[in-house]
Amino acid sequence: MEWMGLNEIREKYLSFFESKGHLRLPSFSLVPQGDKSLLLINAGMAPLKKYFTGELTPPRKRVTTCQKCIRTPDIERVGITARHGTYFEMLGNFSFGDYFKQEATHWAWEFCTEVMKMPKDKLFVSVYLDDDEAYDIWTKDIGVAPDHMVRLGKEDNFWEHGAGPCGPCSEIYFDRGEKYGSPDCKVGCDCDRYVEFWNLVFTQFENDGNGNYTRLKNCNIDTGMGLERLACIMQGVDNLFEVDTVQNIMKHVIDIAGVKYHDNEKNDVSLRVITDHIRSTTFMIGDGVMPSNEGRGYVLRRLLRRAARHGRLLGIKGTFLYKVCETVIRENADAYPNLVEKHDLIVKVIKAEEESFNKTIDTGLTVLENLIATSGSKQLSGADAFKLQDTFGFPIDLTKELLAEKGMTVDVAEYDRLYA
Repeated sequence: MEWMGLNEIREKYLSFFESKGHLRLPSFSLVPQGDKSLLLINAGMAPLKKYFTGELTPPRKRVTTCQKCIRTPDIERVGITARHGTYFEMLGNFSFGDYFKQEATHWAWEFCTEVMKMPKDKLFVSVYLDDDEAYDIWTKDIGVAPDHMVRLGKEDNFWEHGAGPCGPCSEIYFDRGEKYGSPDCKVGCDCDRYVEFWNLVFTQFENDGNGNYTRLKNCNIDTGMGLERLACIMQGVDNLFEVDTVQNIMKHVIDIAGVKYHDNEKNDVSLRVITDHIRSTTFMIGDGVMPSNEGRGYVLRRLLRRAARHGRLLGIKGTFLYKVCETVIRENADAYPNLVEKHDLIVKVIKAEEESFNKTIDTGLTVLENLIATSGSKQLSGADAFKLQDTFGFPIDLTKELLAEKGMTVDVAEYDRLYA
């Protein structure tokens, strides 16, 4: 297994599935089209849902994509851990009523062992508890050793979201060795030894919403593999912040701040926050999202302001994020040419948002620090939090984060009543 750059991995994956008769589609926009259930695209199959449901006819029955995605439920954890991030890319190959388990599993194994040249003894596979068909394909047809196979229950290996198409999954894991766990660790435990990097969903049933399953006339394949996670394996690094293209973004921040990574934990948190958030915001603006106080525009504003504040914690004076976005664009230029096309707009929007935030943050910080110092409680009133936002433009999320650092909370219920 040889070291391989993230951009090279992406191209090898897409080219491989093109050779298997798949149509390569460019990444869809992060802004969902005709889907009001999502604020931002958060999974590789999300833009393809109408092909799976039959509402739209796919351009070909076999499709492959590398989809940019954003997930923000764990935004408060980003930076604190080296695992969490808001932006990622999802590799996928899809079949709309064409091939099924036999081809999907064979091609996944071929890609892992022949293209990526992963050692077979490091690969483990899980199947759904009752999916004997998948188990037999992996063991009898492909030749995976039974002691490298695991059967898991519904929570781990069955994909469904209420009523609608659903089915069992099969996941591929890479064993990183005992130093990341112990000799007693096994697939499915919470340690860092076995990394799940590819999920093959065999959509073969229709759930009527009452737990009754009927076999679909046309079964589908929906796979998802995190590009950054695969890059971690191929590059022998522990987390996404050490992957080549992401690390190059962090190095730009390091150069501006004049600090080192792995030298100070507080600085490391800030470096990770900035690196992750500038990736997300650069791509969001490239797809037409503009800063605002609601919806996806607020997500963008929140990410930018959180990154700007962590720049201050690193001792960076003035605006700087608009400079770092240049590296994001450069590292992704070949795969996402729209970033190059929108270069000037992206830089302009980020710089303007930074300048606006810098005008309000100092006053807001001073007011909040005084409130904390004079508070006789571990909870800031909702009225004070509302005043910070309404008068000083100091966002509630930043207030919560700063209070949490002091072991305090905010009266959210009172804040919400005033804000409504």
